[in-house]
Amino acid sequence: MKKDLWLVNASPQPRAFRMYCFCYAGGNALGFLEWQGRIDANIEICAFQLPGRGARFHEAPMTKFDELIVALAEVMQKQGNMPFAFFGHSLGGLVAFELARYLSRKGLPTPRHLVLSGCHAPRYRSTPEALHLLDDGALLEKLRELNGTPTEILEHAELMKMLLPTIRADMALVHDYVYRTGPPLAIPVTVFAGRDDDHDGPEQCAGWGEETSAGCAVQWFAGDHFFINSANEEVLACLNRTLSGYLPLVRSQQLLARHIY
Repeated sequence: MKKDLWLVNASPQPRAFRMYCFCYAGGNALGFLEWQGRIDANIEICAFQLPGRGARFHEAPMTKFDELIVALAEVMQKQGNMPFAFFGHSLGGLVAFELARYLSRKGLPTPRHLVLSGCHAPRYRSTPEALHLLDDGALLEKLRELNGTPTEILEHAELMKMLLPTIRADMALVHDYVYRTGPPLAIPVTVFAGRDDDHDGPEQCAGWGEETSAGCAVQWFAGDHFFINSANEEVLACLNRTLSGYLPLVRSQQLLARHIY
């Protein structure tokens, strides 16, 4: 499999710092592309595209969480030494967290920062519904309740017939995930949460602090589970504030490396 198919890069030129983005269930990496023009000019947006969507539409989607993490780690090992952060929303938050843990266990480069959005702290996560086992009608109704898919897409029968297998696979990933205890990450964590999100609460958000020894901050936004859409301006402004502190250090390290070598 071509490694470039895993990544969608929004910047034609390399930047000082890269933010890898991970989609929610049913999401597409292309949705992150418009962030590039609205984030700090030194930050490069690079989103992971899982099989079964976009240019990978004809590939079989993945349904086993641990297999996905191993595949993503193999891609990460080929990305060079550019400093980076992870951003993941919902399912993407779990993926970002477990990928960071995997990289840490293997002694590989890890993110400078984890931004985990709309995602329960895993040790307090309740057993999810087996949404991937619902029939088409029930699954469509559940998608309407979650409010993350535009109505015009949900009502487009032919399009949804094409999209549902990938959505089911992502729901299977959510259901397949198993939290395992381990040493806390030495990576700062910022948690994004929606005030009207039934899937988040103060105890789940604060629980992320138990997964890191480097500090955990929680940022609340107006909106439901998909506040990253409804409060997008505020989300991007917070991302800029969260990551901008790394940029002077990164530039200094790059200048030093050029001087030494």
